[in-house]
Amino acid sequence: MSNPLAAGSLAGKRALITGSSRGIGADTAQYLAAAGASVVINFRNKEARAVKLADSIREAGGTAITVGADLTDPASVAGMFDTVRSEWGGLDILVLNASGGMESGMAEDYAMQLNRDAQVNTLTAALPLLDAGSRVVFVTSHQAHFINTTPTMPEYEAVAISKRAGEDALRALIPALTEKGVEFVVVSGDMIEGTITATLLNRLNPGAIDARKEAAGKLYNVSEFAAEIAQAVVDPIPADHTRLVGDVSDFVPVAE
Repeated sequence: MSNPLAAGSLAGKRALITGSSRGIGADTAQYLAAAGASVVINFRNKEARAVKLADSIREAGGTAITVGADLTDPASVAGMFDTVRSEWGGLDILVLNASGGMESGMAEDYAMQLNRDAQVNTLTAALPLLDAGSRVVFVTSHQAHFINTTPTMPEYEAVAISKRAGEDALRALIPALTEKGVEFVVVSGDMIEGTITATLLNRLNPGAIDARKEAAGKLYNVSEFAAEIAQAVVDPIPADHTRLVGDVSDFVPVAE
C-alpha cells in the first residue's frame, strides 16, 4: 500500500470510518492512521477483524480504537459516538463508507435503511462532535451516483437507487454543515475489484465484473480506491462537492 498522504500530515486529527473492519474502509483507516490521525475502526459483526486491524495500526506506531455499532440502529449509533466523545472528545474526520443491500436474508427495505436512513442518522448523530474545519466524506459508486440518468445492472439497481437517495439526503444537509463550518465531499468510483459487492454481483451475474472491467478499461482495486478516499480527506472541496474517481465516460452523456 502506497500512502497518498504525507507522514504526520494528519497529526492531531481524529477520524471515524464506518464499516472499516475490512475492505475499502480498512485500507482507508490504515492510510489515515499512517498519516498521523487517531482512527476509530467501526464494525457491525466482524469484531475480530477490527481488533486485528487496530492492533496492526498500533504496532506500526499509530493510534486506533474499535467501536462496534449497527448503523441501522439509532441507539447503537448513539452509543458509538458516546464512546468517541468519552475517548477523544470529538471528531475531525467522518468517512461514511459502510453500505450494503445485496446480502441475503435481510428485510426488503434494508438497502434503503442502510444506504439512506442510516447515513443521515449517522451524520446527524456525529454533528455535535464535529467542529469548524471538520470534514465528512461519503463513499459511493458511479452506478449509484449516476443512476438517475444511466441504468445499471439489474442485480445492483436497488442498492444504486438507495445509495443515490442517501447521497441526496446528505446533500440536503450541506447548508447546515456549511453554517457550522463542516466540509462535505462525495467520493464516487466505478465497481471496485476485491470488494464484497463485486463478489456478490459475480455470484448473481457471473462475469459481470469482468464485463464492467472490459468496458471501463480499468477497475480500481481496494487499496487504490481507499487511497482516493484518503486524498479526499485533505484535498480542496470541488465546487459540486463531488470527487469522481477514474473514467466516467460511460456514465456522462457526450455533448453533441
